[in-house]
This record gives sequence, structure tokens and C-alpha cells, in this order.
Amino acid sequence: MSSEVSGLVQGAGTGGSRAEEFRVPEPAGEDQPEATTAPAGELRSGAPQGMSSEDVEARSRLGRFITMTALPGDREALLANARENEAPADIVAALETLPEGTRYQTISEVWAALGHRNETTRW
Repeated sequence: MSSEVSGLVQGAGTGGSRAEEFRVPEPAGEDQPEATTAPAGELRSGAPQGMSSEDVEARSRLGRFITMTALPGDREALLANARENEAPADIVAALETLPEGTRYQTISEVWAALGHRNETTRW
């Protein structure tokens, strides 16, 4: 009996064990489609409607250098916060183009003021 269970006790041996059968997926039936990660024919990026994956990544990058303590804030507050957080030169340059005297409540408002699109709301 010890030789029969040695594969289970000692781990995967030659020939495998029945405990590993769950790892092998069963094929689709004759009348069922094959599983796919792109059921609509395109890969889904998870980006919200109205934005591309690149837009989401760029807005997120902007948000990494502007902390919540700077919001709500105007151009000067955002610039000071970004510099304090060691923002790269391209982010600082973009923030310098913001108009003076406007207060921004969220990163999305800053993103839109920089000329980019935010996600659209579905009604």
C-alpha cells in the first residue's frame, strides 16, 4: 500500500497522480464554442467608455504626482505639490499650462483642463 500512495505523499512523481486531474481542463463539447479571452472578437482593455487604455494610464500617472492634499487647488498649489512629489518634467510642464485662478476639485478636472477626455457616463 505504501508504494501506491507514495506519489501522493511525496509529491508529483512519475506518471502523476489522480489528485492532479483537476488541473486538466475538459475540452468544450461538440456543440459548444471554445473558451476565449476575447468573446466579441477584440481584446477588452477594461478602459471606461470614452477613454483608451493609454488615456487611463496617463491620467493615473498624473494622479501619482498630485496628492489629495493639493485638491481642491489652483495651478500654483498643483505645481507646488507635483514638484514636492518629484514629478517628471513633462508633468510639471503640462501643469504650467493650466490657467491661473481656476480651482480644481479632482484629478479628472485637471486632466480635462489639460485638454484630455475623461470617461463618458452612460444614461
